[in-house]
Amino acid sequence: MSKDNFKLVRGSGNVFEDFGLPNADLEQARAVLAARIIDVLDGREWTARAAEKLTGVSHTDLSRIRNAKLERFTLDRMIAILGKLDPTIAVSIDMKPRRAKGASKAA
Repeated sequence: MSKDNFKLVRGSGNVFEDFGLPNADLEQARAVLAARIIDVLDGREWTARAAEKLTGVSHTDLSRIRNAKLERFTLDRMIAILGKLDPTIAVSIDMKPRRAKGASKAA
């Protein structure tokens, strides 16, 4: 294939926004928290059942997170789960003003 068949598109940094999904910021935040939860589980080589025994977080919730089935989780619930898995983790949120669609960066 020639390179003429491809078009380079710069993403926004939020794949959910790039695909025009509703609540893109919420979905991105849940995905970031889920990735961190999975990192903790993998780093400790815990199964969902082992983590349940050690933290009290149900193995079904941990399995849903591991399988990216995040629609039933609120941000505060995911932060609480992360806190139970690793109480030393600090969660911070940076807020940036959103540019209007079509606005140039140089403005």
